[in-house]
Amino acid sequence: MKPQLQNSPPTIPTDFIGGHFRSFRKNPTEFLTKMSKLGDVSTFKLGKIPVFLINHPELIRDLLITSHHKFIKGRALQRAKTLLGEGLLTSEKDFHLRQRRMIQPVFHRTRINEYAKSMIEFGEKMADEWHDGETLDIDKEMMRLTLWIVGKTLFSANVEDDADEIGKAMTTIVSMFNFILLPFSEYLEKLPLPPIRKLKNARQTLDEVIYKIIDERRKSGEDKGDLLSMLLMAQDEETGGAMTDKQIRDECLTLFLAGHETTANALSWTFYLLSQNPQAERKFHAELDDVLGDKTITPEDFGKLKYTEAVLAESMRLFPPAWTLGRLATEEHEFNGCKIPPKSLVLSSQFVMHRDARFWESADEFIPERWEKLSIKEAGNKFIYFPFSKGVRSCIGEGFAWMEGVLLLAVLGKKWRLNLDPKQKIGLQAMVTLRPKYGMKMRIENRL
Repeated sequence: MKPQLQNSPPTIPTDFIGGHFRSFRKNPTEFLTKMSKLGDVSTFKLGKIPVFLINHPELIRDLLITSHHKFIKGRALQRAKTLLGEGLLTSEKDFHLRQRRMIQPVFHRTRINEYAKSMIEFGEKMADEWHDGETLDIDKEMMRLTLWIVGKTLFSANVEDDADEIGKAMTTIVSMFNFILLPFSEYLEKLPLPPIRKLKNARQTLDEVIYKIIDERRKSGEDKGDLLSMLLMAQDEETGGAMTDKQIRDECLTLFLAGHETTANALSWTFYLLSQNPQAERKFHAELDDVLGDKTITPEDFGKLKYTEAVLAESMRLFPPAWTLGRLATEEHEFNGCKIPPKSLVLSSQFVMHRDARFWESADEFIPERWEKLSIKEAGNKFIYFPFSKGVRSCIGEGFAWMEGVLLLAVLGKKWRLNLDPKQKIGLQAMVTLRPKYGMKMRIENRL
């Protein structure tokens, strides 16, 4: 299906002040879904910033692949430099490419297979901690679990003792992304406001943990073959100088955040969806029983768990952890006859495209079986499915995330069935990632 030709993008009436800022901030996913109904290109304003939502696979391909050189990261991630520094998520152009090339080997397939052992080990540790009949907030449990894993696999660090404190600090950092998008937030940051103090305390907590890990590794001089060792040994191609502790901190913090936040959210939504779809849940457990039986799960089982992978893929279709992506135009561009002036923000939303009935049959339903007919790669190539983005800015840890998500579902699902607490409210909290707004309390039931 070709995109519709539009010369003048449609819009909706603005709020009383701030353009459409209040409507967007109140419920971002609902607002973008509403805008998408206006056409393949629509426009609105966040304060004085003109924003264009593109909602067709070919236009998204153009934004992320064909014409990516005309765009840089949007305001959210530019402002995120105050939290994350110049890490892989926020850096641009040549610096970004240099950092990506340096980090890429850490996520090579052979290394990910090694990391899988830690994924299984920590998954089994959590499975052993749970008790039949207890009710847990699975959102918090998954955050804790994926934090253990990213600490061990990327930094060879044991963060179990500090996991709760780190998790709270990470939550504060993520929640402050909404604050830094406020107009004039650059100036608000300088005031002694309670949210600013909370943010500074969270940043200090994370800095203490990360700088301690860096300092201990520098003193030991040991090469553990992980991300941290590679960053410590890296040399600048032009000057020959080593990375500063600040540069290493920025990359570590970025991957700490991205490496656990997204997968934790994906797992929470997956367990929720399974609890609401008994037939899919039975097929999921049947595959685990068939493939794993009584034996201990191994990294080699990953490739055999096809239905489990389909369950995760379908969960990330309906609740993509990265729910939207933004690019700032550095020069004029045209989408479907609509001229996009420089300094405009262009959005494309995984949440919206993944639920577009033009490209997905029964788009709002949880149907893992659809992935038996349509491969994940094929859907990605069609640009109707991009939970990890696409192009030069695609998620460097995509292979890591698929391995981790499938194996943890298998380890936990082999032993436990998770039932949603009847009192649990369900809502979306669209910040940097798509979190469950009210947590995810579920009752644990032993399957063995």
